[in-house]
Amino acid sequence: MKIFITFAQILLIYLIFLAGEGITYLLKFQKLPGSFVGLVILFCLLKFRVIRLEWVEKGAKWLLAELLLFFVPPTVGIIQFPQIFGLEGLRMVAVVWISLAVVMCITGLVAEFLQKRKKGKAI
Repeated sequence: MKIFITFAQILLIYLIFLAGEGITYLLKFQKLPGSFVGLVILFCLLKFRVIRLEWVEKGAKWLLAELLLFFVPPTVGIIQFPQIFGLEGLRMVAVVWISLAVVMCITGLVAEFLQKRKKGKAI
């Protein structure tokens, strides 16, 4: 029974993703990814309690646990492009590491701010 609940929750997350894709297509927002719009929709639905966290929690946890599997096909596909292993590849690796460091720093600062705010110490 647990597997059906998890599957249903993944399906709900996927439907919200498709809604985001549909919105970007209908409104012709080519520069804005539909997955991002779907993420914002999911956040708003959770924030305004249209859907409850329990309705997507198990499915989201499973997707996060299996996240590494979603990166295997693109990683294998990289082998088809030998130019990636040269100077162009080094540039891409540098961009990835710099953006990773920036994201980690900003995430840490936001988490620290929210923790202080939760304790009543922030503005």
